[in-house]
Amino acid sequence: MFHDIRAVLFDLDGTLIDSAPDLGAAADQMRTDRGLPSLPMARYRPMAGAGARGMLGEAFGIGPEHPEFASLREEFFENYESRMTQRTTIFEGIPDLIDHILQRNLVWGVVTNKAARFTEPLTRAISLFATAGAVISGDTASHPKPHPAPLLEAASRLQLRPEQCIYVGDDERDIVAGLAANMGTVAAAYGYLGAKVDPKAWGAHATIKYPKELLQLLA
Repeated sequence: MFHDIRAVLFDLDGTLIDSAPDLGAAADQMRTDRGLPSLPMARYRPMAGAGARGMLGEAFGIGPEHPEFASLREEFFENYESRMTQRTTIFEGIPDLIDHILQRNLVWGVVTNKAARFTEPLTRAISLFATAGAVISGDTASHPKPHPAPLLEAASRLQLRPEQCIYVGDDERDIVAGLAANMGTVAAAYGYLGAKVDPKAWGAHATIKYPKELLQLLA
């Protein structure tokens, strides 16, 4: 499907790594610290792709408009920062996928909305990322996704044109950003998608149910 591709870019949480256990635990600690009952991980998991907004929404039923959201978000960040590699794992099939990408003489990178405060220590701690050609965080470029700026920054760092890259992500904003950047787009349907979400409605060029299906799309 995709031709003359030189690089594969990925979202991080829900696409390459399963960080839901650590994200959920960080939010749940906030509940138990306040004497509230713990919630099952199944409650947090579908919201993991939405970061602090999703976790605090599930834990306390509040959104960014709540007057205490900013302070609660920082508490959540501190909890997460202290545990972010404890239970986070790489999705099954991702290491083999990266190996095959490298064997095809392609480069790969990460474009995430996760702040560099978390992205940099996390990717340093996981050996998979040693071969990544670029790691772009949510505060690296002038705007986060769904703006195309982070993806364009990644292409620039790899010294490639945007149309030489494809972007793989598990959220609609990933596909919106990829299309705006003039990249090929692939929706990852194996991440944190809830039952009510249809990734085929996002307008991506392709959808994959397993990581290695991506190889079939690369000519």
